Amino acid sequence: MSKRVSVFAAVSVILLITGVLLAVSLGAKRLPFETVASALFKGGDSLDIKLIREVRLPRAIAAVLTGGMLASAGAVMQGVTRNPLAEPSIMGMTQGASLAVAAASVIPAVSGLFGLTASALIGAFLGGILVLGFCLRTTNLSVSRLLLAGTALGTFFLSLSSLIGILGNRSQELAFWVAGGFKSITWGHVWLLLFAGGISLILFFFLAGSINILSLGDEAATGLGVRPERIRLWSILLLIPVCAVCVASAGNIAFVGLVIPHMIRKIFDNDYRRMIPLSFLGGSVLMVWADLATRLANQPYETPVGLFTSILGVPVFLWLIRKEQSR
Repeated sequence: MSKRVSVFAAVSVILLITGVLLAVSLGAKRLPFETVASALFKGGDSLDIKLIREVRLPRAIAAVLTGGMLASAGAVMQGVTRNPLAEPSIMGMTQGASLAVAAASVIPAVSGLFGLTASALIGAFLGGILVLGFCLRTTNLSVSRLLLAGTALGTFFLSLSSLIGILGNRSQELAFWVAGGFKSITWGHVWLLLFAGGISLILFFFLAGSINILSLGDEAATGLGVRPERIRLWSILLLIPVCAVCVASAGNIAFVGLVIPHMIRKIFDNDYRRMIPLSFLGGSVLMVWADLATRLANQPYETPVGLFTSILGVPVFLWLIRKEQSR
């Protein structure tokens, strides 16, 4: 098993580095490798070097962090709910954050990166609490209840976001933002993602052992000295800021937290001490290459990266629903 983990990690790192280098060099304007190397290691004041340092490099790093954070958040959420369908976008967190940011974007008093992030934090908290309030009232989580609550509230939140965009005469801008993308990324977003992502990943790793015990069932976990309610509460409190900073930076990107943890679980096992960091790697690789694909698919225009992840995630989601129903 350790050999398989090492091979997966090595391949993921190679794909990640390759994706970042291509993301920095390719786009509406293709830059030679010499210019990329000069921008990364030497410096300069040319327009091409400024393009790399101020636009493409922070965008690539933000894609790495956002994909990894969403995937690891999905793994944790599936662990604490003991449900393979759990995921930030299905649980209403990202849609709640999207609604809050949409509302804040049309209010002049709430502006800037930290204003939008604070709004996303409130929205993610409310969305997650509303959905989980339906699903965590009993120890036996219902798949149908999870899907009903998450789909209904998520659709409601996104509908309100569209309405706010129409009333605020910003429907086109908010529609692209709600679909997800990295075109507005700055270094401020990167530092915020680094801070939230680093702390959350470390705390997720410390919770991994308790999540492993929780997957045995509430009664077994209680017998082993683990309090299920406390683990769920701490996990949810950690998931909320992760979803908030991701939405504030990149908009509503769905299904990364569903597809990647499911793939990791199939390749390895349910040990969350491995699943969480490996999901971070897998989500980073997926998001970097997805962002690159959406930039190159319709040059010089951009396709929202959330559409790409939805195309990948919806078939997996439907397959998981059928699998759960057959049980």
